[in-house]
Order: sequence, then C-alpha cells, then structure tokens
Amino acid sequence: VQLVASGGGLVRARGSLKLPCAASGSIFRINDMGWYRQAPGKQRELVAQITSGGSTNYADSVKGRCTICRDNGKNTVDLQMIRLKTEDAAVHYCNTFIQVSRSYEFEYWGQGTQVTVSS
Repeated sequence: VQLVASGGGLVRARGSLKLPCAASGSIFRINDMGWYRQAPGKQRELVAQITSGGSTNYADSVKGRCTICRDNGKNTVDLQMIRLKTEDAAVHYCNTFIQVSRSYEFEYWGQGTQVTVSS
C-alpha cells in the first residue's frame, strides 16, 4: 500500500490551499483517514479526521477554516484550507487506517508535504 500526499507550497496569509492524498495498492477497505501536521520543535498534531461513514473531527485551531472530504471510490482524502495563518505553517502528513484483508488493519502515513505561510 502506498499513500501519496501533495499540494503543499508557499501561500500568503489569508490565502487558500488544498492538500490531496491518494492511497493505492492492495486495499480491502479504508477506515479512518486524516491529516496531521508538525511544525519545527513541536509535536505532530491532528488537523482533521474523517471516518468511513463521513463523520468529521477538526482541531479547534482550524475549525471554520478547514474542510476534510474523502472519495471512497477513488481512495482519496483532501484537506481544503482557507484563511491560512502563519501558525498553520508545518509539514502536513496524510494518515489512514487500511484493512489489507478482512482481518488485518494497518496504519499508514504519507511522506509529508510542506505548507509555508508568509505574512
């Protein structure tokens, strides 16, 4: 299984950015999907999460500014961010829990994509 994240880059404060992530390989079922971020000197933290049924959970710091959505047919999860702040700058990681068979589930991380926000 591979998890490929993209979409990072440099954006001005109050700008927008979309981070797509796609899973591929031997996939039986994808359960929770999410995006995390890690700024220099800080711990990795949850940004947003979405269950297979579509229920979502957001960090308080991004509520109202981020939307997570998934396409179960394409095995993708996207994070749309608006009104970006300098404190949103971090390496963003895609995360999923994938069943490779009916009995086995594993956690996967994407390679990380840098989001830089200029003031």
